[in-house]
Amino acid sequence: MIALAIIIGVAAGVLSGLFGVGGGVLLVPTLALVLGLDHVEAEATSLLAIIPVAAVGAWRQRSYGNLDVRSGLAIGAFAAVAAVAGVVLVNALPVELVRYAFAVLMLYVAWRMATSAIRQLRAGPDPTPPDGQ
Repeated sequence: MIALAIIIGVAAGVLSGLFGVGGGVLLVPTLALVLGLDHVEAEATSLLAIIPVAAVGAWRQRSYGNLDVRSGLAIGAFAAVAAVAGVVLVNALPVELVRYAFAVLMLYVAWRMATSAIRQLRAGPDPTPPDGQ
């Protein structure tokens, strides 16, 4: 089980740094499917595990000039307060309902990302140089 947790951690770190995703998208399904945690346990474990991943990723992105610290802190502060309500709610709902709702959310996110990517491909290449000049 520890070896699987290490592999999951490495994969989550690489994919989080590469795509800017982590807890909900990667860790929750993996913890549930690979480690056999129920959905609420996977969510809670993911919330803890993503803290160092997000901190290191943000620190490295800051060195590249890609971080808006003010916005990130404002979003984080309000999200932390709202997370309290989310935790209370998820513990009051049936686990099956939460799992199905999460699956619907992931399908919706995948659909939106796919349609956005298709639109961009149809629009052609971006004429702006990669370095923003």
